[in-house]
Amino acid sequence: MINLAQKDIAHGLGKFIVTSMGVGMLLGIVLIMIGVYRGMIVDAELLLNDLNVDLWVVQEDTLGPFAEASRVHEDLKDTLRTISGIDKAEALTFQNIQLPASVKPVRVVAVGFDPHGSFDAINPERIIEGRGLKQSHYEIVVTDKTGFGIGERITLGRNDFNVVGITKGTVSSGGDPLVYISLKDAQELQFSYSNNRIRSDKARGIINRDSHMVNTIVASLRHGYSPDAVAQEIRDYKHKSVYTKADQKEILTKNLIEKASKQIGMFTAILVAVSTIIIALIIYTMTLEKMKEISIMKLIGIPNSMIIKMIVQETLLFGFLAFIFGNIFSHLIYDNFPKRVVLEIPDAWMLFLVVMVFSILSSFIGVKKVISADPAAAIGG
Repeated sequence: MINLAQKDIAHGLGKFIVTSMGVGMLLGIVLIMIGVYRGMIVDAELLLNDLNVDLWVVQEDTLGPFAEASRVHEDLKDTLRTISGIDKAEALTFQNIQLPASVKPVRVVAVGFDPHGSFDAINPERIIEGRGLKQSHYEIVVTDKTGFGIGERITLGRNDFNVVGITKGTVSSGGDPLVYISLKDAQELQFSYSNNRIRSDKARGIINRDSHMVNTIVASLRHGYSPDAVAQEIRDYKHKSVYTKADQKEILTKNLIEKASKQIGMFTAILVAVSTIIIALIIYTMTLEKMKEISIMKLIGIPNSMIIKMIVQETLLFGFLAFIFGNIFSHLIYDNFPKRVVLEIPDAWMLFLVVMVFSILSSFIGVKKVISADPAAAIGG
């Protein structure tokens, strides 16, 4: 039996492929939008997974260093080590800074930690050049996105820092590049003031006592202890807010990126709807263009079922090609986005299913036109 869809597509193959590519680019943007959301989730959890600690102790009645301002005393880590169940405890600071560069400053998040402590905030697997921190002063580890190389010097505050290591893929929960400096240097940057400010404060009788503050204390537990039970003990006796690793992930993925994820979801839904409408219009236009041929086929006795089958097959092939081109397009451009884009196979299959379903629905517009076609129109020219 003659395949009408195959003959019709072969007749206008170039136009069919170019049109599929156009719709495919739109579907590629849909995949990129989904990938942006996935990337936000990965970025939000990256530092948590690298540290891999059980508890985050922060200022009372705050959500912690990622969602709100938090300040606790550095020596709280020594107190926490005396609590039953606590194995290790270390202080961390987080702050937004601008790295001076030749073209324009680079916005980064600086993580301050004790290089001689029990936790290494830098995942060794992410270091692609150089080493981690070994000194308590004037060393910095940067990510490859900053553009700095090993041995370069970066001026921060009153001091120059030597780049001793470069990491890959390390970003903050907001997608900004991460850099790592020692805790003492971080405290000086975050809590120390300029000379003019210090003189002004002394004249006012104000003494700066913030130099030994940190943003959070992280702790790991001994085997067999419940994170929730130890967290509650710290809340009761130390009057601090404490979050487990699961709590911190929920704060990062829901509180911080919830609105952004909803906005991306809205854009994605709109793009899918637009893609569906465009496919329906293209199928309708393709059907209109061959109405005379359809009338002739009906006049010579070809049944409606065969003509309808042609329209449905063309629509499904059109949707399939558009999906293939969309995948190719998204994989070609996703790495050029400033923030992480994660393309996952399940998301692609889900989009494929949506495209196929809506392609079938779109074909009904052409089917309706076929059924209403008048065979006499073939005679009338």
